[in-house]
Amino acid sequence: HPMLDAASGHLAAAGGKRVRPLLALLAARLGDPTATGVVDAAVVVELTHLATLYHDDVMDEADVRRGAPSANARWTNTVAILTGDFLFARASDLTAGLGTEATRIQSRTFARLVEGQISETAGPAHGQDAVEHHLQVIADKTASLLATSARLGALMAGAPPAHVETVARFGEVFGAAFQLSDDLIDVLSESGQSGKTPGTDLREGIRTLPVLLVLASDDEAGARLRELLQSDLTDDARLTEALGLLRAHPAMQIARDRLESYVEQARSIADDLPDGPVRTALSSLTDFVLARTG
Repeated sequence: HPMLDAASGHLAAAGGKRVRPLLALLAARLGDPTATGVVDAAVVVELTHLATLYHDDVMDEADVRRGAPSANARWTNTVAILTGDFLFARASDLTAGLGTEATRIQSRTFARLVEGQISETAGPAHGQDAVEHHLQVIADKTASLLATSARLGALMAGAPPAHVETVARFGEVFGAAFQLSDDLIDVLSESGQSGKTPGTDLREGIRTLPVLLVLASDDEAGARLRELLQSDLTDDARLTEALGLLRAHPAMQIARDRLESYVEQARSIADDLPDGPVRTALSSLTDFVLARTG
């Protein structure tokens, strides 16, 4: 259908970093990167990611994605939801061609993505630590698909099972680091450098790691910031004040330390792989995550 064709190509054409297919193709170099199924595995993880973006934008009532109007803004919520469903269907169809194991991996990943989204929507359970809840949401919503990207790439390339497990573990930890760096960029970025306007999450009331750390603290100096964070930050003046206070708050260093510990963990997992171009490239990816947070 022409509307489905237009809508389903919309976000892919708008750009993106393509981190998931990159990881799949990198992991494939632990085996035979020219093996049948390697490229399809890379396509599957990107289609799955794209499908979640269409649904995310509906849930977040977002108007912009990747610098272009979101599908729900350009068409309608209904079209965006159906387009996401269609992309999941295409991903599943491709995965079926990769075999039973790949199909099981993809469907379990899909379930984790949904669990992460539900968990984020519901918020922390009674008595649950908000920071731990946030890290679990990140693990399910983001890290799971990056782990699967690496796993499917290595698996389709016929890499040794131990390497498949190692690179999947790398994907999981790297995925969490990648998302945490996004949390920090929201506070630290100067407009335009990352394609993200600073304070976008703050404005929308999204509780990123630095915000959760501030809310959990009870220092006298952070009182005004906590008050701002619990109020409506769609007002530009208040948002600017909150951003300034947040940048100066010790929570930023704690969040950065947390990010660095994930990065170190990812590096040490990469070091379990044989010396060579894949290990070097994975190390560079971890450097990139730290570098993009400035």
